[in-house]
Amino acid sequence: RNAFGQWLKTDSQNITMGTNTSEMLCMIANGYPFQPGDQIISYVHEYPANHYPWILQCQRRQVELILLADSGIDSNLTSPPVFAKTNASDPTPPLGWSMKELESRITNRTRMIAISHVQFTSGFAADLVRLGELCRQHQIDLVVDAAQSLGCLPIYPEAMNISCLAAAGWKWLMGPIGTGVMYTSPEFRNKIEITMAGADLMLQDTDYLNHQWNPHQSGKKFEYSTMSYALLDGLSAGVEEIFLKTTPESIRDSIFRLQEQAIARLDPQKYLPIVHPIQHRSAILSIVPLRKPAAEISAELESAGIVITPRDGYLRFAPHFFTPECQVTAAVETLNRIG
Repeated sequence: RNAFGQWLKTDSQNITMGTNTSEMLCMIANGYPFQPGDQIISYVHEYPANHYPWILQCQRRQVELILLADSGIDSNLTSPPVFAKTNASDPTPPLGWSMKELESRITNRTRMIAISHVQFTSGFAADLVRLGELCRQHQIDLVVDAAQSLGCLPIYPEAMNISCLAAAGWKWLMGPIGTGVMYTSPEFRNKIEITMAGADLMLQDTDYLNHQWNPHQSGKKFEYSTMSYALLDGLSAGVEEIFLKTTPESIRDSIFRLQEQAIARLDPQKYLPIVHPIQHRSAILSIVPLRKPAAEISAELESAGIVITPRDGYLRFAPHFFTPECQVTAAVETLNRIG
């Protein structure tokens, strides 16, 4: 908690350790004081961890989920890209959402904006500074899925007016599978009803026969039972030994340099990189294959020892700051050869 408090520039009391993004967002969704008719704004192509918890609230508590349409207006494209597809009926992959539409969908019933910092398909990043200020003006809670950004982009939840931020530990944080971390502001945390309870939740700690209802009010409010401390120790070691010895800005800049290296070498007759404006750029560089389907190219790359994940028609190119430039060059050369 101390390590993540330092990384996020917040008090360790605002940090919760968990097992994955879905678990933590479900606790928030189930405990939030929604009333029938309340509205949540999200994006039509959200990752499931930040979609299904809100769908359940629609079904159980008559909450309305407002889904922003897909829009390419914030990318470098003047028209939708033409993808190489396995079937002509395959849908066009997502690009991103529009802040203009988001502002137009806010009403006096809007309680929450639940959005991924970075969209896992196109790499479109929300402008959290602008979004947080909008939420401040309208007294809306901003809930952020940071699984695709924590560890590679700067995120400072207090400065950005984020009410809740949740992320898995095994992506850009390079930690073990089965770990996760969540930030909640004290004001937001006080709103959330406890829906998962166990021995670890209580201030009386190992005095197990003391059944007084006396839960933690810090981020430990959501740590209801035993977790794998071995896995969390691995996650903590990575944050302490790697991330706290540099800065999020330095990591971001290193990744962007690797991306620029890849973009400069890509064959424009075979690939179209989706380069978002700087305020919407992320550590994911999504590439449109123009001649062969993404899944087919990915399989050929894997046989050559190169991992570039296919996602909804894109090739998702995502080197981390430690990736050697020679590996990026080799990957792009192979892409060009088989594309």
